[in-house]
Amino acid sequence: MNLFAFAGPATAAGGAVTQGAEAGGLAINFFWIAVASANFIVFAVILYLAFGKQVSGLLAARRERIEQGLRDADQAKRDRESAEQARVATLTEARRESNEILARAQKIAQETRDADIAATREELERMRVRATEEIGAEKQRALAELRGEVADLALQAASRVLHENMNDQRQRKLVEEFLADPTPGAN
Repeated sequence: MNLFAFAGPATAAGGAVTQGAEAGGLAINFFWIAVASANFIVFAVILYLAFGKQVSGLLAARRERIEQGLRDADQAKRDRESAEQARVATLTEARRESNEILARAQKIAQETRDADIAATREELERMRVRATEEIGAEKQRALAELRGEVADLALQAASRVLHENMNDQRQRKLVEEFLADPTPGAN
């Protein structure tokens, strides 16, 4: 049995493939190939005339939708990239502003702290000066009081020692001499 021998309606009616007795292979019938090709071309022309414009229109519309979709996708990508750049720029600007605000706040806090320290030091210095003045005034008052008491005691002692009454003029002279001499009893 020959592997290239086909049985069927095409071979029974004298189709394109026939069994060659002497060749033992396939024989190609060009007539039927030309008829089949012509049928295909006529059928393709009829389909094109009947549906070609509609199919071309559908294909063109589909191609336009696809191209528009690609353009929209590219535009969306560019918009997304520009939005990302704007977001990054906004974040960078916000960070810069927050750093400036923080630096200003720290500077103001330091200046306020320094001003408070300076005011406290000035107040302490005023209090020290006032206390020194008060101490000096109190010392002067105490010395004056002490001098008065010493003068009274000295006058009393002198009047007892001398057994005479001293008058105001004489008393003043003695007290002034006594107080003026820084080293009493050194004479």
